[in-house]
Amino acid sequence: MNEYPKRLNLGSGKLFKDDYLNVDCDSFWRPDVVADLNAPFPPHEVAQTSRFGEIRIEPGSFEEIVARDVLEHIPNLVICMNSCLSLLTPGGRMHIIVPYDLSHGAWQDPTHVRAFNERSWTYYTEWYWYLGWQKARFELTRLEFVRSDLGEKLFADGVDEETILRTPRAVDAMEVTLKKILLSDKEKSYVRKYLKNALTPPAECFPGKPALRCE
Repeated sequence: MNEYPKRLNLGSGKLFKDDYLNVDCDSFWRPDVVADLNAPFPPHEVAQTSRFGEIRIEPGSFEEIVARDVLEHIPNLVICMNSCLSLLTPGGRMHIIVPYDLSHGAWQDPTHVRAFNERSWTYYTEWYWYLGWQKARFELTRLEFVRSDLGEKLFADGVDEETILRTPRAVDAMEVTLKKILLSDKEKSYVRKYLKNALTPPAECFPGKPALRCE
């Protein structure tokens, strides 16, 4: 099989990156791989590409994934995030840009199916057991807010960040980095219990986190 970049550009569209493997659902943009990210990726173990020929995309193939202005378009986001977790090597990072839920951009595009806020990453990082992840999860290593002109004015006037975040149209987007980490033995033990209908997580596994019940 042929070699290909170890960095993945999801939803590449018009933002094609020469030094990445580019994936998009629309062949119009001529991505390296055409695929629906609502379904497990890759759809086939072997893919035929115009730039690299025949390639084999396996779990742990990528050191970096970029998802710029794409996750808000994906109805089945859990499947997409599961694919990303599988495709990353341990320690690999996923760089994300998404619209903030109080921004104009969140819902002006009719193809958007969701918006995001600072708690939108909880299930992929802290509450991963709900998704049935038994080997690895994400760790949130970076979360930055892209302020609008209104937000910049409020910031310059000394308004605190929490108030800015709660002000409609003050924040345009979030820039997020998630790192793939392997589960500890304690975390694996809890996931096994959860999948067997354990009622509450051991408090010592998740200090300071709420005890969640499996319905």
